Amino acid sequence: MSRGKKLDLFIGAEIEDGWAKVEDARRSEIAQDIIEPSKHFLIFKKEKRRGKTVTIIGEFYLSVDMQEKILKDLKKKIGCGGTIKDGWMEFQGELKDKLKPLLLEENFRFKSGH
Repeated sequence: MSRGKKLDLFIGAEIEDGWAKVEDARRSEIAQDIIEPSKHFLIFKKEKRRGKTVTIIGEFYLSVDMQEKILKDLKKKIGCGGTIKDGWMEFQGELKDKLKPLLLEENFRFKSGH
């Protein structure tokens, strides 16, 4: 079996027996509303992934092009890697102190305590 295909098996269970079809619960809905940066209330999260720290900022309610532009500018200014997943920006490393002033320059706001 190639790596790109999923194996879809139903073993001995039928939907009529009270079983429910499992939806992909990992994906969150991306908001369709586009809000200007001054009306955002961003929060910071910190996670460990494979022993490395990841800084997560969000949730952004911008168009995909605008999110990619902001991400590219931030990565260039800080000198780190990052990505966008479901409206949240993820950066490699613990970068809260460096990211907050840069986002404040772009007129983003933060929830109190973040």
